[in-house]
Amino acid sequence: MDITGEYMINAPREVVWHALNDPEVLKRTIPGCKELEQRSPTDLAAKVALKIGPISATFNGNVTLENLDPPSSYDIVGQGQGGAAGFAKGRARVELTEIDEHTTKLSYNAKAEVGGKLATLGGRLIQATSNKLAGEFFGNFVKELNGESSETAAPEEKKSRWTKWLRRG
Repeated sequence: MDITGEYMINAPREVVWHALNDPEVLKRTIPGCKELEQRSPTDLAAKVALKIGPISATFNGNVTLENLDPPSSYDIVGQGQGGAAGFAKGRARVELTEIDEHTTKLSYNAKAEVGGKLATLGGRLIQATSNKLAGEFFGNFVKELNGESSETAAPEEKKSRWTKWLRRG
């Protein structure tokens, strides 16, 4: 499945780059993150608790940063095992574009896949949950850099779509 998006951040590109590489910032902004340990400048170990449809699981996994081009872009490659729930793995290209000295555009394009029990949930639920989690992470990240609380946030265009969906349910 593919997940894409972009966010405008009220911070210089170097500040955004530093935050994207700061384990403490990431731990505060990744949905369900219980632990995040930096093993090397490009390798992290993570423990994340998630609920996807009727399945709750704690994933233990690794995240590796590849193709680093500071402060412009990198690839994030991750995989996690959720016990009986199955596994998740993915790759995301993250790019930072300087709009002006105080504004940065963050763009991402991710591909993810799941296996085990998670794969039995159906593509639409997995896609919707993946979009929601990506929106929460990047929304939290933007709020963190903009000096707001790191509560769940979604980009404006997705916020209206999710609001409509929630009203239907």
